[in-house]
Amino acid sequence: MLFVDVAAVVKLVEQIGIETVLAEMAGYIEEDFRRWEDFEKSPRLASHSDHGVIELMPTSDGREFTFKYVNGHPGNTADGLQTVVGFGVLANVRTGYPEMIAEMTLTTALRTAATSAMAARHLARDDAETMAIIGLGAQSEFQAHAFRAVLGVRRLRVFDIDPAATRKFMANMRGRGFDIVAAASAAEAVLGADIVTTVTADRARNHILSDNMVGAGVHLNAVGGDCPGKTELQSDILRRGEVFVEFTPQTRIEGEIQQLEPDFPVTELWQVVSGQAPGRRGAGQITVFDSVGFAIEDFSALRYLRDRIAVVGGATRLDMLAAPADPRDLFGLVGAEPAVERALAS
Repeated sequence: MLFVDVAAVVKLVEQIGIETVLAEMAGYIEEDFRRWEDFEKSPRLASHSDHGVIELMPTSDGREFTFKYVNGHPGNTADGLQTVVGFGVLANVRTGYPEMIAEMTLTTALRTAATSAMAARHLARDDAETMAIIGLGAQSEFQAHAFRAVLGVRRLRVFDIDPAATRKFMANMRGRGFDIVAAASAAEAVLGADIVTTVTADRARNHILSDNMVGAGVHLNAVGGDCPGKTELQSDILRRGEVFVEFTPQTRIEGEIQQLEPDFPVTELWQVVSGQAPGRRGAGQITVFDSVGFAIEDFSALRYLRDRIAVVGGATRLDMLAAPADPRDLFGLVGAEPAVERALAS
């Protein structure tokens, strides 16, 4: 089976450019959202602990099956570890054979940012030029590049409570052609922003944004809330705007709308992408993409890796699947008489 490791994904980004990868991946995700009804869908299987969460995210379109293993452990950074790591598998439904295993730590960062930008293309104002990013952890640079690649956004206003995170972000983005203002607070960062991305990691019910910080016409890209008990937006913001989600049953458990009544009305993004529901209806409307990540986005990302790396190279092969000459004789691989014993017997 094909093995796409971290080095292969890095090579892909280096060869064709991060914004090309993000724009192309956004196209794959949008394509799969248009055929949303072809997919099996279920909330992810989650194992919660005091330390974080470990999840499995499966889906299939009847031809291919994928799943992702992913964790979310906000305390990992204190041990020098990533908050989120993952890997994914793509399999052939007809045979049941897995065809590819791939790293999905970098790839999840890419697909999360690509999904955010794809959603904003349908929900933000057409004249959006400035984005605020609240939370400058591992996802922040990817979000910035995705919004420039897909929407042309170059002006950034950024804030993090940790000065080291701000320094990291500014160093990584130096010389990349963005106009960046590092704000002293979240309230200062959102001033004049057309799009606000919240992507914080604390596993708590936070109010990163309060209602009085959000003006008319803003598009909110709420990325950080992705498990029960973890939110970023004051609930009044959600009631003022129109909320768009990936898969409603999952978002009601893990997203910003977990704060609200179970029948609070939302629109699934695939309905907008496929033309079955309106997105933004006016320049003054507040739109909220309550994003928690969904398996179909990983399906799209794995498809993209398979197709793109087949062209640029970098993948290897793993001997993971037993292949006896006679499919009915699996034991023959381990039970055949060794050559030395055969020689002595003769």
